[in-house]
Amino acid sequence: MFQRLGGKPDNLIHLDRIETLVRHRFALPSSQIVLVSEELCTTPGFPPCDTTVRFWTNRDTRYRLRIFKPAAEIGAPDLPVAWLLPSLIDDGEPDCC
Repeated sequence: MFQRLGGKPDNLIHLDRIETLVRHRFALPSSQIVLVSEELCTTPGFPPCDTTVRFWTNRDTRYRLRIFKPAAEIGAPDLPVAWLLPSLIDDGEPDCC
């Protein structure tokens, strides 16, 4: 089990909730790693913080999802539909945003 470091302690419940939503949406077993973090954004024109989700479906395939909302505001409707999973592959290239 990993321990969450930094961030607001009262935000942990939201990060855990988002992890559960992601596991359910993409049918991820508990043996797969799902990382959820809320990050401050300093880029002009972007919201002050966003939430990033990274997860793996196997050893070599990593996925990344960036939601432009604080963790406390994210619900199931903010997640992409499961059939969009291939578009979330994280190939290591930097985001456009």
